[in-house]
Parts: sequence; structure tokens; C-alpha cells
Amino acid sequence: MAILSVSQLNRYVGFKLKEDRALQGILVRGEITNFTNHYRSGHLYFTLRDAESCVKAVMFRSNAQHLRFTPREGMNVIAAATASLYERDGAFQLYVTDLQPDGAGTQALALEQLKKKLTAMGVFDAAAKRPLPAMPQKIGVITSDTGAALQDVKNVIGRRYPIGHLLVYPAQVQGDAAADSVCRAIAAAERDGCDVLIVGRGGGASETLEAFNTERVVMAIYHCAVPVVSAVGHETDWTLADAAADLRAPTPSAAAELAVPDVRHLMQQVQEQARRLDSAMQQQFRQKAQELERLSDRLKLRSPAHRQELAQQELAHLQQRLEKGMALRLEQCREQLAQQAARLEMLSPLKILGRGYALAYHGEELVRSAAQVQPGDRLRLRLAEGEVMTEVVPQES
Repeated sequence: MAILSVSQLNRYVGFKLKEDRALQGILVRGEITNFTNHYRSGHLYFTLRDAESCVKAVMFRSNAQHLRFTPREGMNVIAAATASLYERDGAFQLYVTDLQPDGAGTQALALEQLKKKLTAMGVFDAAAKRPLPAMPQKIGVITSDTGAALQDVKNVIGRRYPIGHLLVYPAQVQGDAAADSVCRAIAAAERDGCDVLIVGRGGGASETLEAFNTERVVMAIYHCAVPVVSAVGHETDWTLADAAADLRAPTPSAAAELAVPDVRHLMQQVQEQARRLDSAMQQQFRQKAQELERLSDRLKLRSPAHRQELAQQELAHLQQRLEKGMALRLEQCREQLAQQAARLEMLSPLKILGRGYALAYHGEELVRSAAQVQPGDRLRLRLAEGEVMTEVVPQES
């Protein structure tokens, strides 16, 4: 026979316990004793006992932080746990994953199981939540028509959003028939084309909220084509319907405030938008006016009238240059003429005649040689001043 060390023995027993599926996920009823809340680590250490036996238990922080109640010494509870062996001390103990107060324990466990089922189906996923309409026309309210919750919703919506049309769908909110009544009201509100639904009731004992923890109501809210605001009980109450709704409100009055806008704020927004629109339009007008002015200037520069005006200015300029050129050329010609006239005058026979010379004409022919005349011919002598007649006489030898 082999000799085992203590560690080997404890490890072997622990392994055997882990292999035993009957010890996995068990429910154990007992009274809490030796309770210790290790505040630094968040772990809970305690013992569960009944009239005959006891067993040590530990609940680690990862599970303990999800408890919906505070365990206390002497409290009767039902623990969801796995049995195993703490090898270091060789101590058989329970590793607890959940605790529920005994008495309501069966109902609480059923609720927890339903919650896990619906969570796995994605009913509570944040991605499935729909936004509420900004300005709903039809607001459906599903609640008791005799409760204070309905009056609270009417008061809030009448004050905040009087332009909305409030449709009330009376439903039983507690009792055996409540779940079916709420589901029928949700279906009726869908058929009537409501834009948003408020589903809920006023506060009460936890058992009066059971209808809103049923799978039928939760699935009716989840499959509803209209966004749903849940307002079940007081602010501290919580139901599966709250988790399935698109938005949870702590009270029916708060649900009404979340479901509709405040017309006073809307008017302020409209006025602000109108002011911004007016400012933007004025800015656009100024920009367009400047652009129109620029285009008008460009069009004027390209218009036939402007081109004609430019052509006329160019023509006037060319005419002015022509006149100046002609005047200059005329002056130059005059100077040249004066010079030529002076030269011509210097060469003119008349100038020569002025020095005492004369021109002899035989008839109309200028006499340049004595051979052109005979004695007895009459000649016309042109002097610088006037003319005289003479006759050719023979030359004396």
C-alpha cells in the first residue's frame, strides 16, 4: 500500500470532488453563522448550518458585488454553490456564486433564472435600445386608470407638452390577470400608432410588482414596435420590465418628463434657431450683394456700352494724337517751305533783278544769246520794277 503525503491526499480528494457533477451548481439551504465581510478584499466568509450540521462557505468579491441584499448573521438563505476542498487546510467548503433570502428564495431563484435566460437571448442588450422620438404626437400610457400614477403622468404632460395627444390604455397592474392585461394594452397601443409608450405603476410591496417580472410582459415590451419607457414602482424598485424597456424612469412622473419635451425649451430653441437663421440670412445677403456688385462690375467691363465707351476714348485719343501729329507735320512742312522759299528767293531772277539786272524777252521768248535777235527787233525788258521796250540796233564797228 502506497504512503501518501497530506498534500497528496488533499489534492486527490479535491480532484474527486471536482469530478463529481452532483456537487456542481447545487442549492443549499441554511442559516448564516460566523459571518465575516472582508472589506479590503470584498470576499464574504461564513458558515451555513441547520439543526444537525454545518459547512464552511466563501463567496468571492466578483459574485458578492452583485448581491441585491446584505447578508447578516442568523439570516436563513439559499446558496447556489459548488462543493470542493480547500487543499491547504483540508477543509470541505462551499464556493458560493449567489445568495437569496430563504422564504422568498424559490421565487427569487426563479426570477434569477428567468433573468439569465432573457439575458442570453439579448433582451437586455444596450444595442437593442431605441431612442425616444423628439416630438411624439401620440403618447400612450399603460397603467391602472384608478391609480395616482396616471394622474401624475397627465399633470406632467399637460404642463410640459400640451400639444401632444395622450392615449390611456387601462390595465391591471397587480394580481394574476395583470400580465395578460398589460400585454393586451401594449398590443392595442401599437395598433393605434402611438409614438412612445409609458408602461408602469405606482409603488407598492415587491409582490405587487410581479406582473412586470413575467416573461410575457418582458417579451411584449421587447417586441413592441414603439419605444417604451418603463416606470414601475418607486425609484428603488427594479423589475425585468425596466431592463427590457428602451428607457427606465424612477417614477411615472419622471417617465412623463423623459417621454416628452418641454414646449418652453422648444420655443427657446425655435427662437434661437430663428435668430441664427436670420443672422445667417443677413450674412448671405451681404455676401451675395458683394458678389452681385463684383459680377456687375465685371459685366459692365464686358458690356457693349462699356466697350463702345472705351473705343470712343481710344478714338478720341487717336484723334488727338492725329491732330497733334498733323499740326506737327504741318509746322514741319511750313518750316521746310519757308526754307525752300528762302532758297528759292535767293535763286529767284527777281532777286537778281533787284540788283540792277534785267530780263530781255523777244515776244514771249527769253533772250539768252545775241544770236537770237536781229537789228531792228523790238525787245521787252523786265526790270525789278516794271518793264520797258527797246529796239536792237546794229553794233558799231
